[in-house]
This record gives sequence, structure tokens and C-alpha cells, in this order.
Amino acid sequence: MSNVPVQTLHRDPQLFYWILIPITVVMVLTGVLRHYASVLLANAPKKLDARATREQRSLGHGVALRNNHHVLSQKSFDSRRENLIAGFNSGEFLAAPDKKGQPPANPLTDPSAMDGMMGMMKNNMAMIIPNTLIMSWINAFFSGYVIMKLPFPITIKFKSMLQAGVQTKDMDPRWMSSISWYFLCIFGLQFVYVFLLGSDNAASQVAQQMQQQQQPMMPMGGPGNDPDKQFKAEAENLAVVEHFSVLDDVEERLLKGIKA
Repeated sequence: MSNVPVQTLHRDPQLFYWILIPITVVMVLTGVLRHYASVLLANAPKKLDARATREQRSLGHGVALRNNHHVLSQKSFDSRRENLIAGFNSGEFLAAPDKKGQPPANPLTDPSAMDGMMGMMKNNMAMIIPNTLIMSWINAFFSGYVIMKLPFPITIKFKSMLQAGVQTKDMDPRWMSSISWYFLCIFGLQFVYVFLLGSDNAASQVAQQMQQQQQPMMPMGGPGNDPDKQFKAEAENLAVVEHFSVLDDVEERLLKGIKA
């Protein structure tokens, strides 16, 4: 059995100090600046009106009751359902009962909605502008450089990810280009940001994107929706729920389990 020759690539060891370390330092500093820029650009939290808060949480109460009715007894569920259905149909929980039946306001004219959109735009700009500048800097000065070799074997599927900007077919997939190191820093510096800035930081753009994707939708669905229609729809959903309780016949089931 013949041994497979190991591919060797002669490179200047100074590339490690003049390319890899500067890119890493710039990425870390950019994340720190992004965090403090987001803190400075963040809008001050506004106090919600008591009736508006009640309107939002009342619909959430109905959704929670519908999804978790099995933990309540029949009497407790019926009393809660009757109270919520009566309030939803009468408009008791509306923030502005005098505007009941009127078309919803345009979200573009709502100051709170505009503030929310401006906040999202600021966060997106805080991520896009630094990434564009760093990518242009790397393409201008470090494009085409192979800076390091991974100490463990990997498959050929990682070649396109680790050797971006290097047009070669026969190079060992373990070699990494400067542009690939930049993308690896984007995904791999989250724990560094947590160590430097704490867990609740705005430096990691990957964590921000995951948080936005996993963030649940508000029960009211955002501005521009008619809360009265949503209340009546939730009242219909509550009315057709077939209640059952996990505590039904619990004594008999417990004794049966003990005997078994």
C-alpha cells in the first residue's frame, strides 16, 4: 500500500502576523464599536399607555387560555372563557372604544411605528456599513493570500468555504484564504464579544439575526390591524374550544398505576 504524498505549500510566515492578526483585531474592534454605536443610537424606551397595554395583553390572555386550557378545571376554564368572550365582543379591552368599527390607522403616520422602523434601519446600517468597509479593505490589500492551514483533516465540501478568493482546484482543503478567515470571524467571535461586552451585547450580528428570526410575533400583529376584528376572531376561537383537563380521573389513574 503506497503512502499518499502530503501536499506542502511554501508561504511566508509573516503572512500570519500581517494578515491574520490584523483581520482578527479589526473584526473584534468593529464588533465593540458596533455595540456602543447601537447603544448610542437606541431610542429611549417609551412608557406605554395603560389602556394600550391592556389591549395587547388581553388578546395574549385569550391565546394563552386557548392553548393551555388542559391545565384548568372545567369550572375555571368556563369562567375565564365567558369573561374574555364578553369583553372581546363588547369592546371592553379596546384602547380606544370610541374608534370601534373605524378602519385602522396608517402605520406610516403612527409615530411609534415610525420609531420602530427607524430603530431597525439604524441596526441594519450598523451592520451593513462596517461589513462593507472591511470587505473592501480585505479585497484591496489581502485578496488571494493563503494565510494558514487547519491542523485537522476536512472533506472537500469545505473547500469553497475556506478558500474563497483563491482560484485553485488541487489545493488541500485545509488551507484557508484571507477572505475565508474574515467570514469565519463573523461566525466565530460571538464568545469573544460575550466575554468582552457581556451576554446582552449588540456586537454579534449573527446573534442579532437569530434573535430577530426567533422573536415571537406580538399578539396584536403590529400596527395597521384592527384590534376589534382580532378580538372577535379570538372570541370565536375560544367559543369552539373543546375543554379537557389533565386532572380528569387523576385518582383512578394514579391507583391504577400503583397497582400495575
